[in-house]
Amino acid sequence: MYRYSYAEILGDSGVEGRGDERLALDHVIELLNAAQANGPQSPEAAQAVLQLQKLWGFLIRDLADPHNELADALRANLISIGLWIIKEADQIVQERSANFAGLIEVNRTIRDGLM
Repeated sequence: MYRYSYAEILGDSGVEGRGDERLALDHVIELLNAAQANGPQSPEAAQAVLQLQKLWGFLIRDLADPHNELADALRANLISIGLWIIKEADQIVQERSANFAGLIEVNRTIRDGLM
């Protein structure tokens, strides 16, 4: 079975792929802002957490793929950050946390690094 490289799947250039990732992070940050405004038990919070976990699940799977062209150390760091994000989102679901601000800040930092 032929495996496409990360760059081939995302488009003709890494810049295009980073743009798509940036848009996805923008969307999740927007949802997290609404969740923070409406509280951890709101429908907005449920939607934000679901989308956040889906996005980071996808990103982690991609980062773990041996065909991913990022440097190993960067991939490992991003996977660690992604796992923290998923665990923090789980804490919100379990009503043990309302740390939307931390999730927003970390996702903004990752998004801003995609330039």
